[in-house]
Amino acid sequence: MTLLSVERIKLFSTRSPYWCLASILAAALLFGLLMGLVDNGHQATIFTSQVGLQLGMMIFMVLAALAMTTEYRFGTIRASFLVAPRRGSVLLAKTVLLAVLAAVTAAVCAFAAFFLTKALASAPPHPLELATGTDWRVLLGTVALYPIAAVIAVSVGTLIRHSAGAITLLLVWAMMIEGLVTLIPSVGPKISPWLPFNAGSAFVSGDLPGGAGGGPFAAPTGSSGPTPLEGLLVFAATAVVLWIIALIALRRRDA
Repeated sequence: MTLLSVERIKLFSTRSPYWCLASILAAALLFGLLMGLVDNGHQATIFTSQVGLQLGMMIFMVLAALAMTTEYRFGTIRASFLVAPRRGSVLLAKTVLLAVLAAVTAAVCAFAAFFLTKALASAPPHPLELATGTDWRVLLGTVALYPIAAVIAVSVGTLIRHSAGAITLLLVWAMMIEGLVTLIPSVGPKISPWLPFNAGSAFVSGDLPGGAGGGPFAAPTGSSGPTPLEGLLVFAATAVVLWIIALIALRRRDA
């Protein structure tokens, strides 16, 4: 608990976390506003009400990476290791703190965006009601995805140590590389859905056409990609592997 308190104090001792969290909420509400107002909410669904949280996850990864890289930039990581010589405990405390913060942030933004969209949409294609397990998964799927993304970002920040490099790698990986894989002839379209961020997105795509049939964890008809549950497991496994690699590197390298 002491290490968690220390990490919390360090995280919120600057303004950047507040700006990042405010930006995530703003993105969620802005897209919720658009989905509720454009064409009287004709495009509004539970899934589209959450579009802003996809951008929000990128912002939270920046926050999580900076939480690690700024320690190396300003040398505060050395003080942390002097107080807690077991470096793994420091990394674990930081990871747990950011994962919990990510889950809370995702839950608040998801409900805020959904209810804003629901209040504004006067002609949605389907009633915006949380009637099934799939509806709840689509709405609150980011509560699982955000902490996993935070673990990935902390791990990358630990491995690279430099803010610009870590942030660039995370954003290019999440927003470009996995999409470009589809351009590889023959195998690209088969591999791409199983890449970490694409697979993770399958967990919240149950409201897309064909994506909700056959139960909350069924794959879309004719899809070669993962089911929602498989996608979540692939995303989580990637985070675990990267975190273990980061822990090994942290113990072996100089601070």
